[in-house]
Amino acid sequence: MSRISTLAGAVTCALALVTGTAAAASAAPIDQTPSLAEAKVDPVAWTPCNPDPTKPDPGIYDCAVYPVPLDYDKPSGEKVGIAMMRRRASDPSKRIGSLFLNPGGPGGSGYLWATTARFGTEVQSKFDLVGFDPRGVARSNPLKCFKTQEDADAVTNRMVGVPVTKAEINETLDADQDYTDACSKNAGPLIEHMSTINVVRDLDRMRRAVGDAQLTFAGFSYGTLIGSTYANMYPNKVRAIIVDGNVDPNLRLHNGLEYDRQRANGFELALDEFLKRCQTAGAPRCAFGEGDTRAKFDQLRDHLRTSPITLPNGSKVTLSSFTGEVASALYSQAKLAPLAKSLQATYQVFQKPAAAALLAPQTNVSDEDANLLSVDVPRTALREAPVDSEYTADDSYMAVNCQDKPYPSNDRVFANAAKAWEKEMPTFGRYQAFDAPACASWPAPARDAERFSGPWNKKTSNTVMVIGNLYDPATQYKFAQRMQQELGNAVLVSVDSIEHCAVGRSQALNKMVTRYLVDGTAPAAGQLLKPDAEIFPAV
Repeated sequence: MSRISTLAGAVTCALALVTGTAAAASAAPIDQTPSLAEAKVDPVAWTPCNPDPTKPDPGIYDCAVYPVPLDYDKPSGEKVGIAMMRRRASDPSKRIGSLFLNPGGPGGSGYLWATTARFGTEVQSKFDLVGFDPRGVARSNPLKCFKTQEDADAVTNRMVGVPVTKAEINETLDADQDYTDACSKNAGPLIEHMSTINVVRDLDRMRRAVGDAQLTFAGFSYGTLIGSTYANMYPNKVRAIIVDGNVDPNLRLHNGLEYDRQRANGFELALDEFLKRCQTAGAPRCAFGEGDTRAKFDQLRDHLRTSPITLPNGSKVTLSSFTGEVASALYSQAKLAPLAKSLQATYQVFQKPAAAALLAPQTNVSDEDANLLSVDVPRTALREAPVDSEYTADDSYMAVNCQDKPYPSNDRVFANAAKAWEKEMPTFGRYQAFDAPACASWPAPARDAERFSGPWNKKTSNTVMVIGNLYDPATQYKFAQRMQQELGNAVLVSVDSIEHCAVGRSQALNKMVTRYLVDGTAPAAGQLLKPDAEIFPAV
């Protein structure tokens, strides 16, 4: 998998579907009549659809493609279609309105989020759950930099996730330049209009198009930038906004490189806490918990900087595969115990390569566990796409980030930053520094784009609910604290968890979320909650 596709796939807040209940409460529906001061828009033309055609149609879903202006300076000009899906409120007589959902990214598809049960039965009964793919994403006029998968592979397979040597760095930066050249050639006019300000304008149109006088929204990860931007562009239209796994909007929109440096530190903090909790739990509860977990981890990482680790089946753990898989596991508490097994299995191979097959039975790990940290090498051995096969991905991740986040126009700055960040953040500094070199030569960079960069302190008509995990890797806890401080009317609820985003992981939190969405009751400030599950349960 290429560096760009790996990063894009990791940034959404992927939560397991959960169910929950809350005490039934009556709530008066909000006024569904749009303000006379608002320009009228066409209503959404819903048609029944089945989210999973391989299963019987549950008969509760509708789909639509809603047209919005490509360029809001030319509202009557070319249109972009926004793919939408809704799950109708199960109790229409008590319907409050629509709950719009965004999973993050940027570039995360929210279309099927209409099927989530994470908000519990009371919310499902009183809201239409509306998922959508933002402009340029998945089903919504996807922005594509390549015509075929073969063309994409020829560029992205030259990128190294964590380039260390001069040759790796130069080839990765050259490939980034070829990537942006392809975007300039193939992406079309949409590439000029991918900034979050346009996503928010689209969202407000959809809000009016479903007949809601104010917005009810839950945004995760990058979706918190959508929610906070909406709160400041349309402060009087906020009914209830939940932002979970928060970015620092002011920093992100003013200094992309510094934002990424601080983001790397979030991964380091989460990793350090994982290793501490693993050692406290000890083996066998945590498979990596015997001995000094920090020292063992650092041994693996430092060795991989110069040499891969060959596993018994011939596959290799490289610095890029190791770093990427560790980062991915930190996103989900459910992946942390399996990560410990993978680390221990790899460590045992590293210690005794000649006896790799004889893994210590007391750790309950196997060769298969070690394979989770590996990739097939060399890249030329990967299965290539057939010639001229369709390019099915999209390039919205870079398109949004490069328009929102100001970066230097010299791509060598990223290589220099990698060297400095690695000293400060030895596991993820170099990894994060190579997230955005493409923005240096992006055809529509932030410095030339129409963007919303503040102020962020508008007084909203209702309180925004900010949620932050203490050890969120992708959006560190300080970002959630800053989000609450930057917004003009917000309250922060914290969860003591190593994970990206929190809704659905704590019954106590879900009860607060339900009351906030249904009744408009904001939670008390300063609360610290626990997740329902333990990372390393007793064996």
